[in-house]
Amino acid sequence: MTFSDQHLKDAILPLLEGSPYGAIWVIGPRRAPVGYIAVCFGWSIELGGMDGFIDEFYIREKVRGRGMGTEALAALLPELAKAGLKALHLEVNRDKESAARLYARLGFKIRDRYNLMTWVAPTPDAP
Repeated sequence: MTFSDQHLKDAILPLLEGSPYGAIWVIGPRRAPVGYIAVCFGWSIELGGMDGFIDEFYIREKVRGRGMGTEALAALLPELAKAGLKALHLEVNRDKESAARLYARLGFKIRDRYNLMTWVAPTPDAP
């Protein structure tokens, strides 16, 4: 998907400014980050409290495969649990078997009974 600069600004800025709905963690040194993880928060009655969804997980292409993303996510998971998160969800492209294996090693499991379905609100300028 391609997004306008305004769409990206509207979606990201509140998280960077401390919105309670999500947070973005930068991976790597402050002056030369190699990636980021964006988590949006929600609530799950089934899972017993606050849950989250990894909305974005990005590592620069030139440094992928060096374990930086794995290390960052492995460090983030216990911190989220300490903060009260009961569950963390993510989507994995069916063609990305290596990514699915990485997430499985970190404790993520496929929820066989469920399919993720999405409704997107119409935008005012949509035809």
